[in-house]
Amino acid sequence: MTTSDALARQLRALLRRNPELRPVAKQAGSFEIRLTPAGFSGLARVICGQQLSVASARAIWGRFETLPGVRDPATYLALDEAEVRATGFSASKYRTCRVIAEAIVAGTLDLPRVETMSGEDATAYLTAHKGIGPWTAEIYLMFCTGHPDIFPVGDLALRNAVGHALGMSKSPTEKELAALTAKWAPYRHAAALLFWKYYAAVMRKTTGTAL
Repeated sequence: MTTSDALARQLRALLRRNPELRPVAKQAGSFEIRLTPAGFSGLARVICGQQLSVASARAIWGRFETLPGVRDPATYLALDEAEVRATGFSASKYRTCRVIAEAIVAGTLDLPRVETMSGEDATAYLTAHKGIGPWTAEIYLMFCTGHPDIFPVGDLALRNAVGHALGMSKSPTEKELAALTAKWAPYRHAAALLFWKYYAAVMRKTTGTAL
């Protein structure tokens, strides 16, 4: 799903099949598809945004992407750690990106391959590699490959938004959210964007994915 028209079609199909989400969509208002380039740089950007506010992640990424050759895994490996960390990357994020770059250069991590897989298979493939957890894999699949049926159940903003919007007594656990969102397949990309927008518009928070 890589165009505004595709998102609009998916959202209409989601709401037609799940009318209980129509009030949520009305409160959330309009939203657009958001994509960033795939590959090593896209995955590095997802890692950059982990556990940071949107503003902080964007500022750090803005400095990071000015480093010469930083978007290529081979040249990333040649960069000095101090140079990378000076942009705001933590030691753990620097090491995570290095492990991923090494895997890509070695050919053991084939990022283009996930673009042809189902969401479940792509997530399993990515998380089999050191440094890539479920949230990182799902955010990459959504925002870098445009996968149409991904809902990052580990995202705290989404859990809070779904709990609030659907009148639940408390935010669902990851397991509960996975079971709940299963009925929104194969339109879970649109559902995730809908609830992120609901979170921003109704709950008035500023954290969430930094992409």
